Amino acid sequence: MTPSDDTSTPEEIPLPPIEEGGFFDAPSAPAPVAVPEPQKPVERSGPYRVLARKYRPQHFDDLIGQDATVRILRRAFQLGRVAHAFMLTGVRGVGKTTTARIIARALNCIGVDGQGGPTADPCGVCANCTAILADRHPDVLEMDAASRTGVDDIREIIEATRFRPMQGRMKVFIIDEVHMLSRNAFNALLKTLEEPPEQVTFIFATTELRKVPVTVLSRCQRFDLRRVPQEMLMQHFAGIAGKESVAFSDEALSLIARAADGSVRDGLSLLDQAIAQGEGEGTSRIEAPMVSAMLGLADRQLVFDLFEVLMQGNADQALSISGQAYAQGADLGILLTDLLDLIHIISRLKAIASLRHSRELPEAERDRGASLADRLPNAELGRAWQILLKGIQEVEQAPDRRAAAEMVLIRLCYASTLPTPDRLARLVMQMPADGQEGGGSAASPGNVPGDGSGVTARGAVVGGAPDGGDDRPRAALRLVANGGVAYEAPILAPTPILTPAPPPPETESAEAPLPPLRSWREMVAFVARESEAMLHGILRHSAHLVRFEPPRVALRMARGTPPRIETRLQSLLERVYPGQWQIETSQDEGEPTLDEQGAEIVSLRREELHAHPLLRAILDVFPDARVGEPKDLSLDEYGLPPEELESPESWATEPAAPDLDFAPVDADLMDDDDWHDFGGGSSF
Repeated sequence: MTPSDDTSTPEEIPLPPIEEGGFFDAPSAPAPVAVPEPQKPVERSGPYRVLARKYRPQHFDDLIGQDATVRILRRAFQLGRVAHAFMLTGVRGVGKTTTARIIARALNCIGVDGQGGPTADPCGVCANCTAILADRHPDVLEMDAASRTGVDDIREIIEATRFRPMQGRMKVFIIDEVHMLSRNAFNALLKTLEEPPEQVTFIFATTELRKVPVTVLSRCQRFDLRRVPQEMLMQHFAGIAGKESVAFSDEALSLIARAADGSVRDGLSLLDQAIAQGEGEGTSRIEAPMVSAMLGLADRQLVFDLFEVLMQGNADQALSISGQAYAQGADLGILLTDLLDLIHIISRLKAIASLRHSRELPEAERDRGASLADRLPNAELGRAWQILLKGIQEVEQAPDRRAAAEMVLIRLCYASTLPTPDRLARLVMQMPADGQEGGGSAASPGNVPGDGSGVTARGAVVGGAPDGGDDRPRAALRLVANGGVAYEAPILAPTPILTPAPPPPETESAEAPLPPLRSWREMVAFVARESEAMLHGILRHSAHLVRFEPPRVALRMARGTPPRIETRLQSLLERVYPGQWQIETSQDEGEPTLDEQGAEIVSLRREELHAHPLLRAILDVFPDARVGEPKDLSLDEYGLPPEELESPESWATEPAAPDLDFAPVDADLMDDDDWHDFGGGSSF
């Protein structure tokens, strides 16, 4: 018997009756309880592709935010004026390599029928398009210059340019991060880049254009790919989220677009991460708090609350809010950056009225930001900006980021209680010069009522009524407080009014007479006007005037002065004032140099300023302030007051006799014979 004879067909085996016992009349098993099946992960064919690769643009129309580049490239393909070398530059993630691949497809596309030419709208289905999309086209070669920087790598490209394309119409060499090439590699590429074969196109991409040699840039058409605006990024991410069947709130998309900082790829990576987080938590809609926690950001409303208490000078609440953000996982260094960004938004809302109704900002930020913009002056916003800028640098260098960030917040609270420079200037102008009038001493803050005319600093109020009777000139006082904030306020300096000498009248004649040199200081200034810088410096710092009796000038030069200075001055005067001056050398002590005289005047002004009652009153209110150098606008470039000079017509060609000092200007001098005839020897 063969085995096939004993084999029974399946029909001979009786099946168990439905809803009855099993085989051999066994009792049937109890019906299974319906248990909900766990949610299975979405099955995908092949490995997962991140959103940045899945939604990479395939055509020029897919590029967002690059309208100018797309328009120029489309027009170039339409006119057949496609360059042989392109330089694509921009920040990371704006589409440089993607644009290069689209150009490569546009150059090699043959159309659906295989008869097409270069086009700005590649078909995407021909052999060349599909091969380029799959990164396996033999004539489109990509090289990463960050890892291949040497001359040998460029030599391989140069050798490849000698051969015609194997499959496509054009050979396209895409060199990414081209600024990383060495100097020798750039030099080796120059000749081929200037005159490449007709079937070769070079496309360079870089984020550091300033590092690319000018000789390379001059051989390429340059395209600057711009940062994508935040609102455009939000719309793009919303469309991709819809294709992925994931719901995002507008606030969450705004946070992602802001963190992307104009980079599409960075934003898609963050969007991919947010989608994964939302699927893991089983939420139907991804909200802003979830994205904030993912990005390590503080809640936006919390940042507004923190900024408001900082501007109120409440350090206790500020540290409490920052501690709350730290407990939620926020980096306090990033929190300071958020405050910096908030100050920028408030300043823009203050400067651009139409921004309060724009969709560029979320509604909550527009409302609260506009309220702060109406209350805070530009001076306070600018001061907070400067403190935060320096504070962020300190946080990056500090061993404890939290401690450094809290110290910056305390500094902001302290600075918010200080007056702004314009307010301090107005208040100081209202204070009496003697510090005793107007309701009490200005040095005693408790005697002055806080009626709005004072300035609060450390809980004290400074004020006073204007005396209205002091017309003395004002010098500048610079106060630097503990917080590092500098103020320059005008104060009343007890110096007499010094009226500068009027300039010589201008004449309409083409040959105007030379201005006379009425003093040694004017002679030194004349040397400066003649562009004799070295001679002017020596005369200013090393020349001691012994006598200035026109036409004779006697000088003593300080020890160590270069020789023949008097001769050089004589030559210069002889060239401009021929026969009018005579420079002599003397060994007498003479006057101090102009520089020494100016230093003495500045010292006297400083002593007068420190002795002024108003300055003492200010220092009582600001005990940690420092007084800078006084500035007296009535002094000339040498730090000296104007001179009281005689008219040149009063100068005599020869020194006058002592007894004739009061003679008329046109009086004639008597000689010896006239003197004896008159009765010489007798006294008047």
